[in-house]
Amino acid sequence: MDYIEERQQIVDYGKKLVDERLTTGTGGNLSIYLPEEDKMLISPSGVPYYETQLEDIVVMDLKGNILEGDLKPSSEWEMHSMFYRNDSDIKSVVHAHSDYATACSTLHISIPALHYAAADACKSIRTTEYRIYGSHELAEEAFDVMRNDHGILLANHGLLATGTSIKQAMSTAVNIEWLCKLYILAKSVGQPCPLTDNQLEKVAHKFENYGQTGKCRDDIQNDIKMHI
Repeated sequence: MDYIEERQQIVDYGKKLVDERLTTGTGGNLSIYLPEEDKMLISPSGVPYYETQLEDIVVMDLKGNILEGDLKPSSEWEMHSMFYRNDSDIKSVVHAHSDYATACSTLHISIPALHYAAADACKSIRTTEYRIYGSHELAEEAFDVMRNDHGILLANHGLLATGTSIKQAMSTAVNIEWLCKLYILAKSVGQPCPLTDNQLEKVAHKFENYGQTGKCRDDIQNDIKMHI
């Protein structure tokens, strides 16, 4: 069995999806891209995260051909592949059906930046048009809406996050869920005042020198995120 490290990461971060309350049951999916081999490893369809074994992880090419594995890949494999085929910076994709992000996805609006934590992922959390799950149309819509951001909402569906590592993609997913929770709580008592683009740009610049010698994006998100 090849790709033991990557398989282990998908198993471990699948459990984190549950531990961070980003999903229940078998909802959502995770993948890692290996650009030097043009392959992706993705979680299997319909297998609970705490029951997933290393051999259950599916190895595929970006056209959808299964190269290793006896189980069906996630039904959203094409959405993951779409990002790897069109953005060389992306090495991992995380999709989750978390409560607050999914609730916000039903509003079909952009969630404004209410906290400086948003500066590192997006100026606002945009929402796609509704497309049926597991479809080519959803894959195209998700990629078009993401643009240069690292996270979006899939209408009436959930959240989608990307990163240069699975750690980074997961951190963004956690932050998106928290920002959506913050929006719902703020709206329940009044009209929240989002940060301006200029304020967010200043925060993003300050992040570059965060900490003792400057921190990578993963460390910044781990420091500012709140458990949901």
